[in-house]
Amino acid sequence: MRTSRDEAVTRTRGTSLPHEARNAWILTATILGSSMAFIDSTVVNVALPAIQNNFHATVVDVQWVVESYGLLLGALILVGGSLGDLFGRRRIFLVGVAIFAAASVACGIATNIHQLIIARSIQGVGAALLVPGSLAIISTSFDEKSRGQAIGTWSGFTAITTAIGPVLGGWLVEHASWRWAFLINVPLAVAVLVISLWRIPESRSDTAGRLDWLGALLATLGLGGLVNGFIESVNLGWRHPLVFGSLIVGCGGLVAFVFVEAHVASPMAPLTLFKSKSFSGANLLTLFLYAAIGIFFFLFPLNLIQVQGYSSTATGAAVLPLILLMFFLSRWSGGLVARYGPRGPLIIGPLIAALGFVLFAVPSVGDTYWKAFFPAIVVLGFGMAVTVAPLTTVVMNSVDQDRVGTGSGINNAVARVAGVLAIAVFGMVMVNAFGSRLDHTLAHVSLPPDILREIHADKIKLAGMQVPAGLDPGTKAAIKAAIGEAFVSGFRIVILICAGLSVASAAVAWRIIPEDSDRFVRRGTVSTS
Repeated sequence: MRTSRDEAVTRTRGTSLPHEARNAWILTATILGSSMAFIDSTVVNVALPAIQNNFHATVVDVQWVVESYGLLLGALILVGGSLGDLFGRRRIFLVGVAIFAAASVACGIATNIHQLIIARSIQGVGAALLVPGSLAIISTSFDEKSRGQAIGTWSGFTAITTAIGPVLGGWLVEHASWRWAFLINVPLAVAVLVISLWRIPESRSDTAGRLDWLGALLATLGLGGLVNGFIESVNLGWRHPLVFGSLIVGCGGLVAFVFVEAHVASPMAPLTLFKSKSFSGANLLTLFLYAAIGIFFFLFPLNLIQVQGYSSTATGAAVLPLILLMFFLSRWSGGLVARYGPRGPLIIGPLIAALGFVLFAVPSVGDTYWKAFFPAIVVLGFGMAVTVAPLTTVVMNSVDQDRVGTGSGINNAVARVAGVLAIAVFGMVMVNAFGSRLDHTLAHVSLPPDILREIHADKIKLAGMQVPAGLDPGTKAAIKAAIGEAFVSGFRIVILICAGLSVASAAVAWRIIPEDSDRFVRRGTVSTS
């Protein structure tokens, strides 16, 4: 297909097929490609306890397994979309798939935690190229009449694969190895490469601007500095030169990023978009709410597996109700926007999510899933289902039509960066809360000084720490119970912070997002207020 803004540059055998057959192959390739990145984001959280146990890693190491991926994905996802516009969407999409597959192999064969972290970083680069490329290929391959249905099909199937991912990953971790959670990407990648080369025509934008490499570098440097400073402060302390220097570099990088984006000819994040109160409010709401979601999905699997004694498969299945609620209620939530406008749901949805987080703070060690966790999962899932469609609507309707892709990309990047920063900051809170409660509990247990020192040195592993050997069964049981109680205590503190962030999201919708945006959405026009 050729439009005034896009030029087909390569003919493939796929263009000689009937439109229905060609479109089916395009959807298959883009769904499989983007699903690799989406599945990986959820599967890794379920595999973290096994990875920590295999490599005898600290919680800082485990944080970096997640953060290295999210950091580069969040910082480079806007550049990935621009690269596709400039050099060809299919080409950049395939490069992303190839990088992601190669990095997945490196993750699967890693012999130590540091190799795994490096491979996860490379995975993040690949995901930053393939995720925006999948939607861009759909947008340029389907005409206006079928584009909405195609994007809906893509969204539906990626939601299904995201839901299946934790269960499949948990089963692989439990019955095979955590390594297969990464290696399963390889056959998917091969299928995507073959179909794309065979059936997807190349396209690029005839109005693509220059790449904002300086902006991308500063964003990565700024976010990386902050994340490194917060995470390493747990090990090294705030006064350590590496920690203090990283925070200074991070803050300086982000300040420089804002300055560059205000003056560069083709910014990756045009600051003029934030003149819209609706757009600014939607992204601030996203920052708060997805920070809560990010740290929740990091700690919840650790709680279920290491403290509650769930299997990896059961842990993957435990979050299914949340994902399925968001999937099945998305159309209903869109109807709320059409009827009432987005502002009301954006106030009510985060408040419901806050209630869900509060319910997660109730269970203690040994409570049953259906009594303790299932109600909280359902309430949180319902709150997110009410929120997501109105949030997307506000973002899309608060920018001009020719900036919709950029606006959506910025909001996507904000959501991912929120999770990255939350894991760094609130992971530090979790470690400190865990250590404080553990020290308090063990003060009432008679332990030799060398055992206390060993436990103190291992506190950074959280519930993944091993009970020292050579103790009688009663003392071992007391230490194990103290570890579980300390983790739950720290989890409660962090999860109540998540509830506060959700309430802050509702407050942002109430105070910043204009009521006029409701009227604009119902009339089907674009809000620039």
